[in-house]
Amino acid sequence: MASSNPAFTNSPAFTANAAKAAQLTRPTPQDLTAEQLTELYSRPSATSADTDRMGYEDTIVKIVISFAILLGGAVVGWVMPVLFLPAMIVGFVLALVNIFKKKPSPALVLVYAAVEGVFVGGVTNFFETMFPGIAVQAVMGTLAVIGVTLALFASGKVRASKRATKVFLIAMVGYLGFSVLNLVLMWTGVNNQPFGLRSAEIFGIPLGLILGVLVILMAAYSLVLDFDNIKTGVERGAPRIYGWTAAFGIMVTVVWLYLEILRLLAILRQ
Repeated sequence: MASSNPAFTNSPAFTANAAKAAQLTRPTPQDLTAEQLTELYSRPSATSADTDRMGYEDTIVKIVISFAILLGGAVVGWVMPVLFLPAMIVGFVLALVNIFKKKPSPALVLVYAAVEGVFVGGVTNFFETMFPGIAVQAVMGTLAVIGVTLALFASGKVRASKRATKVFLIAMVGYLGFSVLNLVLMWTGVNNQPFGLRSAEIFGIPLGLILGVLVILMAAYSLVLDFDNIKTGVERGAPRIYGWTAAFGIMVTVVWLYLEILRLLAILRQ
């Protein structure tokens, strides 16, 4: 299943060629003596560090480390919200570098986490100033969506499909076009509403509210795709270093989800 997240799409470790990417050579039982086989089967289970292949535990550790640094950056952004704009620009550049880099770089992923954290912290401070308490609501909402999505995926009740992914990609292109148009209209002063076109009402309901719900569902499906790619990487024996690609991809999706929930709550409280 191809992922819509470019962090996974450009990595061979999460495609059908993942086994080739590992380039592992293992001896067959016929090549070993009885003593060697006995010793082999008596050894403790190999870890990701031993095999140099992706494992769930090792990947989770990388994800936790990345988010810990992101949260540290968010504290800096909260205290110094003036860094919001430069962090947004630098974070965008680092995201592109990480996306198009064939082999993941742990250092670049962690630097991205720190810079993106500063950006998220600055944006959160801005909204919290206008709507006190919204930050806690957005964090709780994000955790709830992640928890429900992960539980459904782990139980097998939700899986990525080709048809759903195709619809998702079309919706993403449409939403990206809408977002760019909305930014242009707001920056040029054509639309002076707080949220631009999102402030327009349809039957008394703000367009941003309708879009917000749909986009949060899209972000949740993007998480499903991310989880599916991690599962594929582990099952196909992708090299261990690609756990950092997984961490980066999850960060991109979660930050997107959080910002959409934050904006949706702001529209509701406006």
